[in-house]
Amino acid sequence: MKSNALTMLLLAVTVSACADDAAHRNEIEQWRSQRVERLQRPDGWLSLVGLHWLESGERSIGSAPDNGVQLATGPARLGTIALADGKVWFTPAAEAGVNLDSAPAEGTVELKPDSSGAPTQVGFNEGKAGFLVIERSGRLGLRVKDAQAPTRTGFTGIEYFQIDPDWRLPARFEPHPPGSTIEIASVINTLEPMDNPGAVVFEKDGTRYRLEAVDEGDGQLFLIFSDRTSGKTTYGAGRFLYAAAPVDGMTVLDFNKAYNPPCALNAYSTCPLPPPENRLDLEITAGEKTYTGPH
Repeated sequence: MKSNALTMLLLAVTVSACADDAAHRNEIEQWRSQRVERLQRPDGWLSLVGLHWLESGERSIGSAPDNGVQLATGPARLGTIALADGKVWFTPAAEAGVNLDSAPAEGTVELKPDSSGAPTQVGFNEGKAGFLVIERSGRLGLRVKDAQAPTRTGFTGIEYFQIDPDWRLPARFEPHPPGSTIEIASVINTLEPMDNPGAVVFEKDGTRYRLEAVDEGDGQLFLIFSDRTSGKTTYGAGRFLYAAAPVDGMTVLDFNKAYNPPCALNAYSTCPLPPPENRLDLEITAGEKTYTGPH
């Protein structure tokens, strides 16, 4: 009788574990599908075709080679762009078919940068291409997108490690004093202080590891890290991972959701790099592998 009861208990535990693994697999597969869908949108990260840093003064802008700012797409003469006193002004050419925030453009307008929270969207090529102003470490530039970008039309998909529930790890959140920041370098050679609410501490195979977290203002913990796979089976400049805001001092790090930064997919991103504290002596065989599609 006792033997039968023990067998039933072990069976119940096994069934429960299998159900948890199946639910986790479904969660990761759905996450992957949503990520690819976002990448493939006409204005997603795969659509980037240019990044142009602006200098003071006024310049012509368009795809013709004699423009002061030559774009990879769009009309030969799109108009003029001017940088003065930290503001960007754009005057569209009448025949260029330009829209501003989906409305026909008229006259000279100030273009709000992404640091404003509501950047002005400049559209052309019947809405299939456009640009916006970005601000990085006090510099202003134009990020250009085109739905017909080779990186988008030639997208070959993403390679992953096998989904592994053993890489879904509980982590303790260790808060820093309010207002703490951490210096984060980028691929464009900038160094910016970012909000650093604390660190997450986790264990793998009996060894303790620690990652400094960044707060982007949405309540999540943003982790920029590299590990022993970086530059081998995964992107050399590291990967990104989000974790939910801690509850009772705890959160979960699911490295199956570790993903490539945009700069792994195109040459026109301004990705942050892992701080020295987040370079792990650990081989994280989970999440996205090196992207091998067109750059």
